[in-house]
Amino acid sequence: MPLQPALRLLTGALLIQTAFAAHAQDPLSYARYDQVRTSDLHLDLKADFARKTLSGYAELTLNWLDKSARNLALDTRELKIARVQVLSAGGRWAAASYMLDKPDAEKGRALRIALAGQPEKVRIYYSTAPSASALQWLTPQQTMSGKRPFMFSQSQSINARSWAPVQDTPAVRFTYSARIAAPSGLRVVMSAENDPQATGVGGWNFRMPQPVPAYLLAIAIGEIDVRSVGPRSSVYAEPARIDAAAYELADTEKMIAAAESLYGQYRWGRYDMLVLPPSFPIGGMENPRLTFLTPTMIAGDRSLNDLIAHELAHSWSGNLVTNASWKHWWLNEGFTTYVTSRIVESLYGADVAQMNLQLEQEELFASLKDIPVAKQALLTRDADVNPATYTDEGLAYPKGAWLLHTLEQRAGREVFDPFLRGWFDQHAFQSATTEQFLAYLRKNLLEKRPDIMGENELAEWLYGPAVPATAQRAVSPRLAALDAQRDAWLKGESATKDLSTKAWNATEWMHFLNDIDGKASAAQLKELDEAFALRGSRNNEIAFRFYLASVKAGYDVREPLNAFLMSVGRQKFVVPLYSALLKNEKDQAWAKGVYAKARPRYHPETQSSVDKLMKKSV
Repeated sequence: MPLQPALRLLTGALLIQTAFAAHAQDPLSYARYDQVRTSDLHLDLKADFARKTLSGYAELTLNWLDKSARNLALDTRELKIARVQVLSAGGRWAAASYMLDKPDAEKGRALRIALAGQPEKVRIYYSTAPSASALQWLTPQQTMSGKRPFMFSQSQSINARSWAPVQDTPAVRFTYSARIAAPSGLRVVMSAENDPQATGVGGWNFRMPQPVPAYLLAIAIGEIDVRSVGPRSSVYAEPARIDAAAYELADTEKMIAAAESLYGQYRWGRYDMLVLPPSFPIGGMENPRLTFLTPTMIAGDRSLNDLIAHELAHSWSGNLVTNASWKHWWLNEGFTTYVTSRIVESLYGADVAQMNLQLEQEELFASLKDIPVAKQALLTRDADVNPATYTDEGLAYPKGAWLLHTLEQRAGREVFDPFLRGWFDQHAFQSATTEQFLAYLRKNLLEKRPDIMGENELAEWLYGPAVPATAQRAVSPRLAALDAQRDAWLKGESATKDLSTKAWNATEWMHFLNDIDGKASAAQLKELDEAFALRGSRNNEIAFRFYLASVKAGYDVREPLNAFLMSVGRQKFVVPLYSALLKNEKDQAWAKGVYAKARPRYHPETQSSVDKLMKKSV
């Protein structure tokens, strides 16, 4: 417990603790944002790689909504608070009383500051823990050059509180600035304005002029180079990866222009990207002005650029209009998945977009067997008090997009496109709920065209399991032709050499490998490998699916799979592969041995997921 500078205020802080808890709005945040909201955040921090900490202060500018409020609650997790100050009316910083709640395993600890009035600014001096859930500190050996350390953040969904004391809820948006001190020779980048010419002398300075929620706070520090890939885009990456990254991302400006033609001006100034080390646990994170990307999207042929389209689409759906709490997650990801398909179609054609959409829908149905029925709804009818009732995070992407595709198909694009653009325009830089979207939907579409969708069907989409029977499935002629070849090959009616794979793109290979998973024999997979060198594929989506099918069939791919698991930390790939290995008794010991070596290379989120698998297999 920290030393309190004003004990007489401590009693007041204790007395208001119950009131804070009783009126929580976002169940994953302690903040009382109905009383006071952060309008601006300034961070002044020093990175210490030896201690694996950030330390310094956070200065919050406050907008008091309730003129009777005298308390401020902020979200923290494992932060070591040194002192708290408030800016007095005379312009002087004065000590304030504070207390930390007992830690909650999921939410962390509330930092409760008792105030005599309603100050404009509050400063919290603190340091992060080496185990901060948002930060991964990599050793030099875990980087491409092996020379310098690297650190990066992943704040979504409620991990910003582990590196800054904030109102960590998507209901609150604020502008921010920062000054970051880092070791010489390392570049700092943030989800803000990044100056490619900056040297870091005197610290690295940043400004984010558009208001963002806390989960979009992002930082990375390391041996980072930069290349321009367009008039308003650059890519940042480790020096050994920068050329490959710049080549892969050369279509970025075309994507921005395609999205703007559909949904209006890109409102964030620049769209830069950072390709992270392999341990980055997800495909991408839509941090505004600096999207974070997994290196697994670098295939050498731009065949996985739909990932860039997805993260760019968040510049409208998610970053511009944000889900007000994680209960409404589908407003971020379902909308973004829909917008992604429209960008892909604009750039690469309707046949490619249709293939991607069919694959997306097929993988949705394949996932349902592992998702409890209660979590298959886009939205729970329960009050927003129990995150355990929220929809499955992965399902929100394709199911939410499918609802929008259905509305588009029935309304026609000449009606639906202006409707969706209006949603973004009218709610720009705001946080929204499903109820707000439904009100907009009814007023601007369904009241004029009730034939598009009735209330019963709309409720089935939102609150029902799986997808409604009325949903129209995407059918790609190219994939249908591929299916005929696949079926004949699986039955042994056609030879491996006769598969017409020369014209297949990455989506067709993924569809093929998905469909033979659990059906093809070890001998058939061996023939595929010998004919098409799948174990050496530079496309990680293809390699992952090939390894997964091989493990299940008993085809020996241990040598390349070991290299894959040692060099790739993306959960989407790593978790299913370990799961499949652990289900086969002859592979269990080998899998555990690989994981023992690979675990230090993985992000804490990935470690946690695989640790659970390992415990189940004991």
